[in-house]
Amino acid sequence: MLELVAAFICLTSLLTYVNFRFIGLPPTIGVMVTALMFSLLLQGLSFLGYPGLEERVQELIGQIDFGDLLMNWMLSFLLFAGALHVNFNDVRSYRWPIGLLATVGVLIATTVIGSLAYWIFGLFGWHISFLYCLLFGALISPTDPIAVLGVLRTANASKPLKTTIVGESLFNDGTAVVVFTVLLGIVQLGETPSLSATAMLFAHEAIGGVVFGGLIGYLVYRMIKSIEQYQIEVMLTLALVIGGSAMASELHVSAPIAMVVAGLIIGNLGRNKAMNEMTRRYMDGFWELLDDMLNALLFALIGMELLLLPFSWLHLLAASGLAVAILLSRLLTVAPAIVLLRRWRTVPRGTIRILTWGGLRGGVSVALALALPLGPERDLILSITYIVVLSSILFQGLTIGKLVKHVTKDAPVEAEQAH
Repeated sequence: MLELVAAFICLTSLLTYVNFRFIGLPPTIGVMVTALMFSLLLQGLSFLGYPGLEERVQELIGQIDFGDLLMNWMLSFLLFAGALHVNFNDVRSYRWPIGLLATVGVLIATTVIGSLAYWIFGLFGWHISFLYCLLFGALISPTDPIAVLGVLRTANASKPLKTTIVGESLFNDGTAVVVFTVLLGIVQLGETPSLSATAMLFAHEAIGGVVFGGLIGYLVYRMIKSIEQYQIEVMLTLALVIGGSAMASELHVSAPIAMVVAGLIIGNLGRNKAMNEMTRRYMDGFWELLDDMLNALLFALIGMELLLLPFSWLHLLAASGLAVAILLSRLLTVAPAIVLLRRWRTVPRGTIRILTWGGLRGGVSVALALALPLGPERDLILSITYIVVLSSILFQGLTIGKLVKHVTKDAPVEAEQAH
């Protein structure tokens, strides 16, 4: 196990260096691109009659349980680190669009994408049940802000826009995981539970995650407030994430939602009332470094998963159609939320376009696809999910900055020009 971790960290560090030194793409996108190029290089060598290196790397990547690694370990750290640096007052100011996008938006996206997937799969003669199509809709619904936020900063995107993207993505991961878990339970049971039972399961996971996250976040806040020792205070937050995630799993509540709530408490209440300047500096430095390292590992792994997936031109064609369906569902969820927001406050010009195009898909979608039961449905959905995630990060991630600059170059903020 130690050899596996060492090899993967060394490889990721090398890919990160190559991107920074020679390519210059945004960090996370660049790491994924270099990993993808590395994978294609290995496949090219195999085609030329030198398969040894590809087989060795395949063996290495095959030992990594991507789904378990991300869902049970990395996601909690990433969400806590993200929430730690979010201003709660900013989130509260835009609570309606964030709340709608992260809850109702996920449900709408699951239904729309699932329905269109059922139709598209049928066009190719793939007999996938509607329930599995809804599972695909749920796993592809959560957005990943990591790749787009760095670009938005350099493009001078407005604060409301960045707040909405970050706030939505922090919470919609948890919501999508809960929806996916409920649907997966129905598939595994082989029967459809009553609407009330489904609602109770959803409420237990989601509301339970909020309550549990609030309790452990407040407990650690009180502990931090009672001492003045930055090493221990940082360790307490680390214990919160590791222990809190394990406890959430035992209690059958949403660990992602719990970590977001706990991170907001520590990052706002803890930062303002319990930490001195030295603790804030070390706390920020520790979690920023951990966040950057985990994201580099995650996106490198996404790029190298190409070595383990069979390629099919039909899958590529179907994924292209589904990418359009995903953008359509994104528009259907974003537009009503922003139109509602315009009733109470000014909205930056081009918000609907930017939020629609900025809804990148990431590692959570791939991890959820890997959690599907073994079978032909899983193989198809996993392959298409991977293609959609790659195209989303590459095409949308590398062009969102230009879109932001284009729609805001004449009027950075206009009250009545949401789209």
